[in-house]
Amino acid sequence: MRRSFLLSSTLVAAALAACSEQSVAPENSQTPSLSSKKAAEPGETGRRIVSFVGHAPRDFASRIRALGGKIDWVNSDAGLATVSGLRATAAASLAKQSGIASVDQDLTFALDLPTSRLQAKPARARVQSTNDPASAFFFGLQWNMLAIHADQAWAAGKLGSSDVNVFLLDTGIDYLHADLAGLVDLTRSTDLLGTFDVDGVPFTEADTVAKYFPGRAPFTDLFFHGTHVGATISSNAVVAAGVTSKSTLVAVKVCAYLDICPFSSVLNGLLYAASNGADVINMSLGGGFVKAGNGRFVGLINKTFNYARSKGATIVVAAGNAAADLDHVGNVFVTYCDSPGVICVSATGPTSQVSDFGPWTDVDHFASYSNFGRSAISVAAPGGDNDSFVWAACSQTSLLIPDCAASPTFVVGVQGTSMSTAHVSGAAASLAAELGRHHSQIKHGIQQGADDLGKPGTDPFYGKGRLNVAGALGL
Repeated sequence: MRRSFLLSSTLVAAALAACSEQSVAPENSQTPSLSSKKAAEPGETGRRIVSFVGHAPRDFASRIRALGGKIDWVNSDAGLATVSGLRATAAASLAKQSGIASVDQDLTFALDLPTSRLQAKPARARVQSTNDPASAFFFGLQWNMLAIHADQAWAAGKLGSSDVNVFLLDTGIDYLHADLAGLVDLTRSTDLLGTFDVDGVPFTEADTVAKYFPGRAPFTDLFFHGTHVGATISSNAVVAAGVTSKSTLVAVKVCAYLDICPFSSVLNGLLYAASNGADVINMSLGGGFVKAGNGRFVGLINKTFNYARSKGATIVVAAGNAAADLDHVGNVFVTYCDSPGVICVSATGPTSQVSDFGPWTDVDHFASYSNFGRSAISVAAPGGDNDSFVWAACSQTSLLIPDCAASPTFVVGVQGTSMSTAHVSGAAASLAAELGRHHSQIKHGIQQGADDLGKPGTDPFYGKGRLNVAGALGL
């Protein structure tokens, strides 16, 4: 089951020149509709995911070489590895060896694409301060930050901390965008896609980065998704505010601009984040597997999430955009909301607006596309709906929205539970600055501080309520 942004949404971008008095961008600039690009179907990557009985056998590398394969990565503590080049007979032979729990074919899943329209707007320069995110040039667009009372947290000096690390498992980050420059840890950010098969042909996204954007790090964002999510969590507030303005971001690229996310890369990303100091892990990703056919995949997910939680990481995941009841999905592992100990986030959004700058009607209305379910949803947060969007940085290296290459000050409006998730990760980062790496306390603080909407108590749509950043911080 694929997860997506709201397919009928409009994706709108706006630009400003923060370094000049006034700059007029081209009017009515258009990009091709992103919905015209067919989302990738699930496929094999040419990799095998190996689960060990306990730690990796000491002679694992020699075993793989003897079978004609190579190791892509191995995490002995977590008891997992990915290997390439094994034929079916060799994989079957490996699965029977001592110390090996299972050998599974790696698969991909897709991030469905929204309809797109790029609309450039002129703007004037404005003095910006990370100590006052509300001074961001386009803060007037950000109904979402007011809805979660982020402005009250900023006024109280709760801006996050550079000592708190938020790892984003996503499409990468444009680390040179004005709202992100200096906030992204370039030493730990990484591309974990590696080389994998697409329709039987080897693909390496790092080669595409080198071809079209020489000099850029491989983890730069060729899509747009990771940049938008990252800037919603933490932003310099030059163009648009983030929930925090001082939290450190770490890009972990696990999804390619071809709309492909290898399952093995997601597992590796979780392990990498947990092993490299993640306080918060943001997963604005999907992953649906039929349990009857891929029951071991569920076990691999739970094994990996348990490892990350053992390191103290708070994991925030998207509920999904299929308007599905997660309490009644039968024999399907729909989203990472099924994983142990996560914060699962549904979406809210206005029912209408007069203009991009408001006023907005009923900003806490449950989004029409959002998944729901009493057993799944922890909390709700702004994701946009109808003609209202969540606005944040647009990647200058996006191959899907090339107009954003014109300036490091473009923002883009997007809808989806991916955006909701980012708001909660920002709140989790603020709490981590107060509480340290204590995921249970952070989840409790976010749920306890939420504004109870819908039916009293736990609600299938809002969980414990709509995120209130100030409330979570006890303000």
